[in-house]
Parts: sequence; structure tokens; C-alpha cells
Amino acid sequence: MTQRGRLTLSLALTALVALVEFWGGLRAHSLALLSDAAHVCMDLFALGIALAAAIAAQRPATARQTFGFGRLEMLAALTNGALLFAATIVIVIEAMRRLGAPLLPHGALMSEVAVFGLLINGGVGLILLRDRRANVNIAAALYHVAGDALGALAVIVGGILISMYAVRWIDPVLSLFVAGIIILGVLRILREATHVLLEGVPQTMEMDDVLQRMRALPGVVQVHDLHVWTLATRSYALSAHVQLDDRRISEATATLRDLETMLRQRFEIGHVTIQFECESCEPDERVICTQRDGRDGLPEVKTAR
Repeated sequence: MTQRGRLTLSLALTALVALVEFWGGLRAHSLALLSDAAHVCMDLFALGIALAAAIAAQRPATARQTFGFGRLEMLAALTNGALLFAATIVIVIEAMRRLGAPLLPHGALMSEVAVFGLLINGGVGLILLRDRRANVNIAAALYHVAGDALGALAVIVGGILISMYAVRWIDPVLSLFVAGIIILGVLRILREATHVLLEGVPQTMEMDDVLQRMRALPGVVQVHDLHVWTLATRSYALSAHVQLDDRRISEATATLRDLETMLRQRFEIGHVTIQFECESCEPDERVICTQRDGRDGLPEVKTAR
């Protein structure tokens, strides 16, 4: 099965978990289970982002969208993050209301549905595990799956305690716990998406490291006006002014190839725009012509005043 196929299967299984937990939460009158279902929706979102990135990577750029359509996933991230945050606020308000007048949910059903969700989440984690190093989005999705497993475990324990001791306040307290996990995840998503849309430096890079490695190449004297930003998931761009020592155009072209190769291999930067400047390009009243004069084969030096 391809990586895209594994993502699609994981997305379908996670959607099933969300539907079952929503049904179970309504049937068992458990706010904690409904909260965990909302948390599973975060997994759906993370997997959807990974799948969208895989599809967008295959979609070519157009004359109007010369960098492609990768930024759509960031816009989706902001939209989904905002919706999840709003849903979490509703859960918190309902939890506070239930603390004042707690209901007794069906503890056994809570635990059974949460166990189902935990088992499916474990399967999804195993499906995605092999791709975690090759795709940063899948690694992020695994982070969400692990967080959901924690929420499911909390619901299982809560359901058992409710069944054994009929403790009413456990359900709203568990829902607040899961809501806290959701809010932490949503804030992380919103922060990362906003960082990309503001054209911030990719989280995996340090500007000083990029700068030092560029300066270390032969012929490079100085680098300034350096900018690095994220176009889409694992799609980065760089622009810079690079000052070279005095050399032929052919040698400058070789330096450009060295820069592009280093930036692509070390930092995965695929879009590189570099403007060269020569070391001696300072105001001078002389103009040096290095064309041969056709007589003795030596460069002709002309001075303009």
C-alpha cells in the first residue's frame, strides 16, 4: 500500500472512531466521551492535512499560482483550529454546568466505547509508524493519535469508577481534562499555521546555521539580505544577496550550483534565488575592460574619468 493509501485508510478509521464516540457519548450521557470524540476530530484534521499535502505535492503550479497550492493546508489549519477551539469552549461551559448539577452517565458504555476507540487508534498508529520519518505531517498526526490515546484511557478509567462507585462528578472533570488536551493541540496548530502564513523561518532551521554554511563555501565573502520561508509542508524558499571575491562568470556559476546543492541537501530548500555582488563593486572612477584587444592577446585596460 502506498503512503497515500495508508493515510486514506487511517483517515477512514479515525472518522469511524469519531462517529462511534459521538454516538456513545449521547447514548451514555457522557460529556467526557463527547469531549474525546471532539479530540478525535483533531486527529481527523491532522490526517487530513497530511493527505492534502500529499495530494497538493502532485498538483502542478499554474501561471497564476506559480508556487502551487500548498498554502491551502495552512488556511484549512486556521479554519479547523478556530472551529475546534469554539467547540472546546462549549464543552468547558457544559462541564462547569454539570459540576453544579452532575448527571450519572452509563459508565460501562463509556468504557466500552473508549476501549473501541483506543484499539482503533492503536491500529492507526501502527499504520502510520513506518512513514513518521519520511513525512513531518505524519509525525504530527502520530502526536495527535498519542494524545487521543491518553484521553481514551482517562475515559476508560472514569467509566470503570462510575460503574463501581456511581461518582457523578468524574464525567465533567474528565471532560475538562480532555478539553485541556484539545486546547493545547489547537494552540499548537494555530501557532504553526500563523507562523507559515507570516512567512516565518521554518521551525526545523536556524538562520545562523544557514548563514554560516553559505559563508563557508569557497568564493563567498559575505551574505546579506537573507530570507528563508515556508511555502507549504516541506517546501521552503530562500533569497539572498551573496558577495563573491573577484572571479569569472563561469566560476560564479559553479558557486551558485554549490550553494543550491548545499541548501537542497542540508536544509531541503527547493526554491533558491541568489543575487551575486562582487567584492570590488564600490564606487570607482575607473572602468576596467578585460576584453582582449586582438593584437598581443593581453587584456586592454581602459580608464574612464
